[in-house]
Amino acid sequence: MNDIRSFIQALPKAELHLHLEGTITPATLVELSLRHDAQPLTLEQAEALYRFNDFSEFLEAFKVVTRLLSGPDDYELAAWRMLQQLAQQGVVHAEIYISVGVIYLWRNHDPHCFEPIFAALERARRRAENELGISLYWIFDAVRHFTVEEAARVFRKAAELRPQYPSIIGIGLGGDERRTGSEPFRHLYDEAKSAGLRLTNHAGETTGPEAIWEALAIGSERLGHVLSAIHDPALLDELRTRAIPLELNPTSNVRTGVCSSFAEHPLRRYFDAELLVTLNSDDPAFFGSDLANEFYLAHTEQGFNEDQLRTLASNSIRASFLPSAAKERWLNQIESLT
Repeated sequence: MNDIRSFIQALPKAELHLHLEGTITPATLVELSLRHDAQPLTLEQAEALYRFNDFSEFLEAFKVVTRLLSGPDDYELAAWRMLQQLAQQGVVHAEIYISVGVIYLWRNHDPHCFEPIFAALERARRRAENELGISLYWIFDAVRHFTVEEAARVFRKAAELRPQYPSIIGIGLGGDERRTGSEPFRHLYDEAKSAGLRLTNHAGETTGPEAIWEALAIGSERLGHVLSAIHDPALLDELRTRAIPLELNPTSNVRTGVCSSFAEHPLRRYFDAELLVTLNSDDPAFFGSDLANEFYLAHTEQGFNEDQLRTLASNSIRASFLPSAAKERWLNQIESLT
C-alpha cells in the first residue's frame, strides 16, 4: 500500500472544494488562541470543538472555529498552514472558498473589515506560489441561509476587488440548503457572470435532486456535493451531457451523516457513468481526511486502480478554472507519471 500512497502523492492534483476555515487544525487553533486569549485554549479544548454528530452540529462547530479568527494576521497564518498542507499532498492548484458572508456577519457588517483580511490572504497566496510552487484562486462564498442581501454584499465585493486581484476567480453559495434553495439568488448569479466571475454552488448535499436542478437553472457552472443526483437518472444524463464538473466530498458526507459510508458514496457510480467527477476534502480539519487520503480511500473502499486515480487527477485539472495552457501542462505531467 505504500506504493499506492506514493503514486497518489506524486500525482499532480487540484483541490476544488476546500473551505479555508475548514483547514484550521486544533493545533493551529491553539496557536491563534495564544495570540489573543487571556486564557488560551488547551489542545484538548480545541479538539473538543471539532466533535459533532450530524450536519447541523457541524455547522455550529464550523461557526465556533470561525469566530476565533480575529484579524488579518490570523487569516494569513491559516492560509499559509493550509497551503503547506496542500503542497505536502502533491496538490499543485487549489480553488479555495472563503466564508466572506461569515466575516461580515461576525464584524457587525463593517464595510471596511474585509479588505485588510483579504490583503493578508493574498500575502499567503503569493508566498506559497513563490516558495511552494502551488497556484491558488479564491472563491467568495455566501451563506444561503442568511439573506439575499447578505449574499449580494459578498458577490459584489468579489466583483469590486477582482480588477485589483485576478486571483478572485468566482463566487459560491454554501450553508444550509434545507432552509434556502438557489432560485432566490438567480439575479445575483447573473450579475456575477456579467462581472466575469465563475459560478459555483453547493447542491444536493442535504436535499434531493430538485435542488441540483435548481442550481443548474440559475447558471451554476460547477457543483459541490451533488450527493442526491444518484436518485434521478434524467439528472445524471443532464450532468453527463453538459459535462458539469462535480466537486465530490465522500468523507465529508459520511462525517455529516448524509451518507452511510465511503463505500456507499455514489463516487464510483458517477465515475462509471462518465460524469466529470473530482475528489475533494471540503473541511479536512473537521472530517479527518485530506485530499490525498480521499484518493487512497477511493482505491481501498471503491476499487479505483492507478489509471482511474490518474483520471480523477486529470478531471480535477480539467474542472478547474485555470487557463488552457496551464491545464495542458499539468495534464501532460499527469499522463507521463509512471
